[in-house]
Amino acid sequence: MMLPMVVRKWSLAIVAYGGVALVPWNAAPDQAVAGGAETTAKADGGRAATVTRAAARGKQVTEKLVLSDEEWRKRLTPEEYDVLRHHATERAGTGCFLGTKAPGTYVCAGCGNPLFESGRKFESGTGWPSFNQPIRESALVEVEDRTYGMVRTEVRCARCDGHLGHVFPDGPPPTGLRYCINSVAMKHVKAGQPIVLAQP
Repeated sequence: MMLPMVVRKWSLAIVAYGGVALVPWNAAPDQAVAGGAETTAKADGGRAATVTRAAARGKQVTEKLVLSDEEWRKRLTPEEYDVLRHHATERAGTGCFLGTKAPGTYVCAGCGNPLFESGRKFESGTGWPSFNQPIRESALVEVEDRTYGMVRTEVRCARCDGHLGHVFPDGPPPTGLRYCINSVAMKHVKAGQPIVLAQP
């Protein structure tokens, strides 16, 4: 079922070192949007219906990007489409962002939503890029995943609902979390470069 589109235009204000705020296109420069309700994910391929961590807990709310399956196929590469829209996983050790350390921001390959700062990336030895903290809590949605006979926590982009990877409680301090993310689900924006959100 398609979700209703929000009939309002927004621009993304990117502040130094990854600060992000969503601002209405005609708002004053210092006006930011905060707050919002919890979100619920539909049952999907064995994934439970309950979101284990909401897209927003009194923080910035990201306007949803809702596209048809046909439109996603047009916009994404076949590999991006398989991972982001059909929850596939790239083979361990093959991702383009393994071992990269360039300063900047990792954004969703589907919609441009900022996800992780490069300073939060660490070498986990698992074969996938790993981070210990998202750029902001409202950037991600977590969903219980019961596929393949396991119980895991899936991580999705809060803006386009694209599958990114999973999060595990075995990461380094201070969070103790390991966000295990598919390289193909992200793009890297160099420090100092603008971050552009994909539009409908």
